[in-house]
Amino acid sequence: MRQHTIMVPFQGEGSGTEELTWGQWTVWRMMTGFDGVFLVGGAMRLEEGTTLDHLKHLLAFIMKRHESLRTRIRTEPDGSPRQVLSESGEVGIEIVDVEDGEDPAVVAEAIRERYEFEPFDIANDWPVRMAVVRKDGVPDHFVAMYPHMVIDAYGFDALVGDLANLDRETGAELAPRAGIQPRDLVRKQRESAAERQCQASLRYWERWLREIPARRFNGPYKGSDPRWWDCTYDSRAAFLAVGAISARTGLHSGPVLLAAYAVALERVTKAGPSAIRMVVSNRFRPDFAASVSAVAQPGLCVFDVRDCTFDEAVVRAWHAQIATGKNAYYDPRRLVELRLQIEKERGEELDLMLYFNDRRKTLAQPVAEPEAVADAEQIWDAVPLSRMTWGIRSNSPDVKAYLDVNGSADTLNVTLRADTQALTPGEQVTVLRSMEEVLLAAAFDPGYPTGV
Repeated sequence: MRQHTIMVPFQGEGSGTEELTWGQWTVWRMMTGFDGVFLVGGAMRLEEGTTLDHLKHLLAFIMKRHESLRTRIRTEPDGSPRQVLSESGEVGIEIVDVEDGEDPAVVAEAIRERYEFEPFDIANDWPVRMAVVRKDGVPDHFVAMYPHMVIDAYGFDALVGDLANLDRETGAELAPRAGIQPRDLVRKQRESAAERQCQASLRYWERWLREIPARRFNGPYKGSDPRWWDCTYDSRAAFLAVGAISARTGLHSGPVLLAAYAVALERVTKAGPSAIRMVVSNRFRPDFAASVSAVAQPGLCVFDVRDCTFDEAVVRAWHAQIATGKNAYYDPRRLVELRLQIEKERGEELDLMLYFNDRRKTLAQPVAEPEAVADAEQIWDAVPLSRMTWGIRSNSPDVKAYLDVNGSADTLNVTLRADTQALTPGEQVTVLRSMEEVLLAAAFDPGYPTGV
């Protein structure tokens, strides 16, 4: 394998310094708490005929159009972070040529993993890391990673969508850019309308911070080394069961999975009403949908799955999700002040390190029609296909439990990252298997009790 880097110049509009957006403040607090820079992106196979010039045009195009990709985060002498926008510069593309016998896909994934975990200087590096993997001199795979401070997962989708406005042969722009830019968003968040929304969100948070149980897990345990473990469960049977429950309840699959997660956790922890941090895209807000920036924020989703049927738990999860989405747009600095005040009054710290993140676009998917639902025999025949695999193990500080629902066309694919001091590996397995068990049992039994 041979590699070198080429530099691509870019020129955009606008420069200057501003404070952070609310979404950036959310990520900044995560970074300082976990001592790391989180990146989003991935590796992909390139379509046939893609040339290096096409990719150079792509890089120059996105750097020109989106301020977030020309923004670096620098710390003032008083410790406060600021976003610094530049008009122009040069950014590198790493060129990797594979040798005979090397798989470009494997090499690309190794590069993606290296980008994700190697040090990143957010104050001085451009927030773009790109690589092209070539086979016999021809671009075969592409890797792109961006720090979460300047873009979230839905912002990444917006970035990909904007590539339809690029003439890749010439690099010309085919349409104006859409979506609010980060500095404009900061100014918008100083206006009275944003202040009213922030106050409403904080009132919602205050209600639940005063009511929810402080404990969420059975630990602390001794833990393992490495401390944080990833476990992925892939289940065709659970996927089919979700479709059956969705069709019966008339709700999309998101609250079905959230309810299953809450029931599985309650069976393990007996912690009481669920208080799960749910990542809210905020893309439904005006001018946010096409914004290549970080606007997602975690909301607090509270509902009780005890002493009810699973269908009732799904409806409760749905109502809770709606309330969470309405109240996940706020100034994180003020939430921290509120939380500290309430913890002082309660005389105990609140454990809010439990997360659920549905990466699929479930709201855009129709609820399954009854005639399209698999029958019981088809669901149970798929059970032997279920697979559990252990993934990354790390000592990089992270949350206590984080369930990712990954996009998949015909299976339920979820990854649970857990702090082994909060959830043992055995408890991780139990949570994932219990999710499948609950979904299979409830698929054709509207009266199935949650059992917690």
